[in-house]
Amino acid sequence: MGEIGDAFRELSLRCLLDCDRKSEAVSELFVSCWLGGKIYNFWLNYFEDIKMKNCERIGNFALAGLTLAPLVLKVDPNLNVILTACLTVYVGCYRSVKPTPPSETMSNEHAMRFPFVGSAMLLSLFLLFKFLSKDLVNAVLTCYFFVLGIAALSATLLPSIKRFLPMHWNDNAIVWRFPYVRALEIEFTRSQIVAAIPGTFFCAWYASQKHWLANNTLGLAFCIQGIEMLSLGSFKTGVILLAGLFVYDIFWVFFTPVMVSVAKSFDAPIKLLFPTADSARPFSMLGLGDIVIPGIFVALALRFDVSRGKESQYFKSAFLGYSVGLVLTIVVMNWFQAAQPALLYIVPCVIGFLAAHCMMNGEVKQLLEFDESKTAGSSSEKVGDAKSSPEEVSKKVE
Repeated sequence: MGEIGDAFRELSLRCLLDCDRKSEAVSELFVSCWLGGKIYNFWLNYFEDIKMKNCERIGNFALAGLTLAPLVLKVDPNLNVILTACLTVYVGCYRSVKPTPPSETMSNEHAMRFPFVGSAMLLSLFLLFKFLSKDLVNAVLTCYFFVLGIAALSATLLPSIKRFLPMHWNDNAIVWRFPYVRALEIEFTRSQIVAAIPGTFFCAWYASQKHWLANNTLGLAFCIQGIEMLSLGSFKTGVILLAGLFVYDIFWVFFTPVMVSVAKSFDAPIKLLFPTADSARPFSMLGLGDIVIPGIFVALALRFDVSRGKESQYFKSAFLGYSVGLVLTIVVMNWFQAAQPALLYIVPCVIGFLAAHCMMNGEVKQLLEFDESKTAGSSSEKVGDAKSSPEEVSKKVE
């Protein structure tokens, strides 16, 4: 639909080049076409923005309701895992769509290194729990996640909270400098201070009680922020990352006891907990990585659709692939009554569904050539053109 506005502007430039520029009629036609394209694109972007925000808000309400539901009624843990993970990915994907492309994206080299860095961290945690006091390690990790949780939860709540606060609370920044280290300073707004209040409450609740709801609240905030802030840049980088972590997940779950041991010992919001009716096994667990890693790939598909000004067709196929992969994980886990590497099922489904849809549409080349780092440059040029007057645009064409 956005191509119509571009066609208006292209028509105006052609009229300017092909006709007598001194003609008053031609000048009026040029201005009319140029303004027509601008107005059309403005309203199109306006309504698209409203649609995106409504989708995000619906997802937020559904996710909040599902998170609180086990407090008042019995929810099947398997269904809870699937719906919570899918809604988290859905919300994170829509929050990742920004007016301008990300300034930094992941490179192919970073994607290749990621499984090795993750393996080193996992093995380090395993050794820490083996040779040091479990309580000591968890106490240090609790302090770390207390600070990290306040930042993540306040950033997650900020867009919803600042709509109800005075405008100048969002704009006027406060700079706080550390008294003995001049180089260190923190910049924040009054809205961020307000958003940090519930974040501090949940972090204090988690640190003191380790309640599953506080754990899940922080875990969901980490997931949403991860999907929102991390950018793969291109689908090639995404495939490299998912393929590497596909092997990583299989190796550490099936061939060593390391991942399962760390997951059970690590008392921190790195996993979501879902209450069950089994007293011997009171909670089902889902690692945050099984949400964030596929989630950033699905989010890239949504931004690809948005960049072309078309309906969310590839996002739908990637999101469906994630949902199917997660369902397969739950089915196999219950069948064998053993922990399963979720990425073993999610990665092939996400990539497979997206690839099949892309091949059906004959747009494999466009998908593989998409690069958000290049889009950032072209986007800045478009912003400059949008601010230019008709006379300046005509000079650029000449």
